[in-house]
Amino acid sequence: MTVRQQSKHELAAALQGRYVKARRKEKGRILDEFVAATGYHRKWALELLRQGPPPAGRGRGGRPRVYSAVGVGALRQVWEASGQLCGKRLAPFMDELVPALEAAGALRVAAPVREQLLQMSAATMDRRLRPFRLPQRHGLGTTKPGTLLKQQIPVHTYTPWDEQRLGFVEIDLVAHCGTTTAGHYVNTLTVTDVASGWTECAAVWGKGQAAVCGALEQIRDRLPFPLRGIDSDNGAEFLNAHLVRWCEQEQLTFTRSRPYWKNDQAHVEQKNWSVVRRLLGYDRYETEAERRLLQRVYGGLRLWTNHWQPVLKLTGKERTGAKVRKQYDTAQTPYRRVLARDELTADARARLEREHAAHGPTAIWKEVEAARTALWRLSSRRAPAAAEQACG
Repeated sequence: MTVRQQSKHELAAALQGRYVKARRKEKGRILDEFVAATGYHRKWALELLRQGPPPAGRGRGGRPRVYSAVGVGALRQVWEASGQLCGKRLAPFMDELVPALEAAGALRVAAPVREQLLQMSAATMDRRLRPFRLPQRHGLGTTKPGTLLKQQIPVHTYTPWDEQRLGFVEIDLVAHCGTTTAGHYVNTLTVTDVASGWTECAAVWGKGQAAVCGALEQIRDRLPFPLRGIDSDNGAEFLNAHLVRWCEQEQLTFTRSRPYWKNDQAHVEQKNWSVVRRLLGYDRYETEAERRLLQRVYGGLRLWTNHWQPVLKLTGKERTGAKVRKQYDTAQTPYRRVLARDELTADARARLEREHAAHGPTAIWKEVEAARTALWRLSSRRAPAAAEQACG
């Protein structure tokens, strides 16, 4: 018991006799004064004044703590090195992540603490890490409908889970426009494979047809599997003759989501937040130098996201009245999911394994952080100059 708590209990013991003998109005005044002095909840203060403080020797209730403060500190270190994953994604990944961090010298723990980390459940991780999580924020949507070619591009709403193949992707643009959509600014093209969760990003200047199509070609060359089909929203940057003609030439399936049904593209929409917004925020980027730096960020981020960020896949949903219960598989990285597929060629498999062995999580994140810091430094230098021009 702390000194402050002991003094509160002494105050409760001093007021108890007067409280028990007082009339109703007087009891209310005593209770109000006691709550104001101690900060206790009214119900607990009432119990203390009625029953008296608990015996001094009584300890805290519940089961004894299993994990020490050192173990929780090591967990926080691993959690921050993982990009602040949730417990359900982090717990199955500890067997791979902890040895990788130890090999890079980013984690040094004693054997008992290491054992605690590897056996900790997902719920315990979330509970211990809750005080360190920060709130989220949201930005502007910039999708403008493209109506000219809607009738030529079929609507795609659902793919059965047991029939998915590598190479069918969802695509979307993320605007780095800050607080206004006026003028020209950089966008990010996000491409997410539905079957594996493999995600690639590219910085695009504006939302022009040729720029978007060119970025998609670059991403296709980086994929470890052949691109077979794309699914987009109804934005004019996708529903245009340029992209339709390119898909016909390359024999790619091109489908679109239903207008205003954002969940039709749930896979890529989730990556827009977890990969792009979470790392880069909602700042405005409007110069070619910033676009090049953003492209440098994505060069390291593709390795970080696909090799060292486990993802959960929805395996089924069950509705009971108004409540929906979702079932997920065990979290795995996109790299592991791609390797497990039979359609991956031997050369692609060997190239992917070499890429994984050559880039550890600590080294990749340092590269991403260095590029992101340079981007923010350039953006912060530009902001005061823009403000001066606006005032002048």
